[in-house]
Parts: sequence; C-alpha cells; structure tokens
Amino acid sequence: MNCKKVLEKPKPEVLNLPIMLVAAAALIDNDGKILLAQRPENKSMAGLWEFPGGKVETGEIPEFALMRELEEELGIETRPTCYSPIAFASHSYDDFHLLMPLFACRMWKGNIIAKEHQDIKWVSPVDMYDYPMPKADISLIAILQDLL
Repeated sequence: MNCKKVLEKPKPEVLNLPIMLVAAAALIDNDGKILLAQRPENKSMAGLWEFPGGKVETGEIPEFALMRELEEELGIETRPTCYSPIAFASHSYDDFHLLMPLFACRMWKGNIIAKEHQDIKWVSPVDMYDYPMPKADISLIAILQDLL
C-alpha cells in the first residue's frame, strides 16, 4: 500500500458539498429476504432500487425520520425500538454528499404497499446485486449478506 497516496487530502470540491442525511431500512421478512423499493419516475435516480427511507428533517433524529418515511412510503407502522443500526453509507454524488445510516427492521404493523415507489420486491441478499441501485446502497449489500 502506498501510504503517501492514502494520506493525501481529499480534493477541495468534495469538502464543499452539502451533506444530506438520509435514514434507510433493511426490512427483513421471516424468510430472510429484504425489501427493495424502486425509485419513482419523477425523482432523481428514477428506476433504481433502494432501501426504503428518506431525508432526515431539521430537528429530527434518524430513527423518527425513518418511522415517518416508512409510514408515508409503505403504509406501515414501526417504532424506533424495532430498529437495529447495522451499517452506514457515505458517498459523494455530484451535488451533495450522502450520509445514510441503515437500520435492520424485522417487525412492523400493517401490510406493505408501494405508495410512493414504482414497485417493491422481496429479494434474497445473494440476489441483491442483480438490481440496479444507487451507489450508496450498493455499498451496503456485502454487509447485509454477511449479517444474514
């Protein structure tokens, strides 16, 4: 390993990107499959598959943002006590830097429906690479495969 290269400072343009905090869930069913949601046509990265969740609003903590987003997007009721933090993604896109904690959730109330997404699918961890996903989400697949 070339330590000199590793210790170089990041390019200044990376440091000037606004940070977007997004909370996401790996909803896990009784068979160990994970719910993926397809981004709607009217949003950036339309058609890509992602872990459900959304932006953390000002003054909100990630767990409560996730609870709100899962109800809005999928029609299910959850509680922060149902979440286990398992990983996070940190990825720079062109206009912002995404910081996304990922929580595992195995319990919820209600039937999951795609209220804001084009489609939803239950996917085995070994098959997740078959779905085109945002780069930040892709970075979390190996961790889920190791955990499940």
